[in-house]
Amino acid sequence: MARSMWKGAISFGLVHIPVEMYPATSDHALDLTMLDRRDFSPIGFKRYNKHTGKEVSWDDIIKGYEYKDGEYVVLSDEDLRRANPEATRTIDILAFVDAEQVPLIYYEQPYYLAPGKGGDKVYALLRETLRDVGKIGIANVVIRVKQHLAALVCVGDAIVLNTIRYPDEIRPTDELKIPTDDSKAAQVTQKELQMARALVEGMSERWKPQQYHDTYREDLLALIKKKVAANQTKTITEAEPEEEKPAKSNVIDLVALLQASLGKKPARTAGDDDDDDEPPPRRSRKPSDDDDDDEAPPPRARKAPARSTAHANASAAKPKRATATKTAAKTAAKPAAKTAAKKAPAKKAVAKTAAKPAARRKAA
Repeated sequence: MARSMWKGAISFGLVHIPVEMYPATSDHALDLTMLDRRDFSPIGFKRYNKHTGKEVSWDDIIKGYEYKDGEYVVLSDEDLRRANPEATRTIDILAFVDAEQVPLIYYEQPYYLAPGKGGDKVYALLRETLRDVGKIGIANVVIRVKQHLAALVCVGDAIVLNTIRYPDEIRPTDELKIPTDDSKAAQVTQKELQMARALVEGMSERWKPQQYHDTYREDLLALIKKKVAANQTKTITEAEPEEEKPAKSNVIDLVALLQASLGKKPARTAGDDDDDDEPPPRRSRKPSDDDDDDEAPPPRARKAPARSTAHANASAAKPKRATATKTAAKTAAKPAAKTAAKKAPAKKAVAKTAAKPAARRKAA
């Protein structure tokens, strides 16, 4: 069982609750030892007398207050207690307030309060009362040599004393550039607010503290194991030069960021003009006999051998039944002639072959 760090009582009105105080948190930070980079030997720190230079043991160390330069008033633990015996042994509740009235920035360090000998019933009475009325107790308590303002909060079956900061310990925000509600540069549209709300609702879940852990500590331990396995325990990793990052634009498309967070494709912003979009390409359709001559699309020119081209030219000379068919044939003859003109070696052969059918028709 943990050792109590403070013994006293909770006091409000005529109620007196004997309690013992225990740390409510533990530090799991990695304990890194400072080394001399020349031979990797650990560095030690000595408590020494500044006049003689000799080391001083813990048993010979006492506390003192410097009331003028070089002159001290010696204060023992008993002096610290006698300064105000009641304050050093009492958690004096000053008032009860609603928990939401105390901003989180005021909370500092939590401690568990457990009932002392014979204090179970009054301890449970205070706990159930705090739970029933939904309030917290604001109290004064002296821990070591400092008086703290504290909040007594009901957490499960335990009463937690959480030291809170005094108002003058909270720095003001006047010097910070924080946007106000009427700031033009921070105007939020209703659409952005709705999307942000949807994102928050989509990420909302029940509080499960067990699923959160110190991932950086785990990664650092993995790196340590990797260096040990690679026999790089004495290798000093130097920082690499940082690459110059391209300058980012100050204009942020908040809607696109919110949509990307929601897993949607970025939509066009309000500033985009609908008229700038190109219409989708029209699908080509086959000409019909009912279409006018001007609306009929010309047939696509195809590269064909010389014989096929000549046959097309000869067929174009025959009379047709309808005017629309004649126009289409004339239009088709132009690209065919261009295709034949590109093929210089076959030009003469095309002309001779086209002349033979024409001579036969005259003879007939």
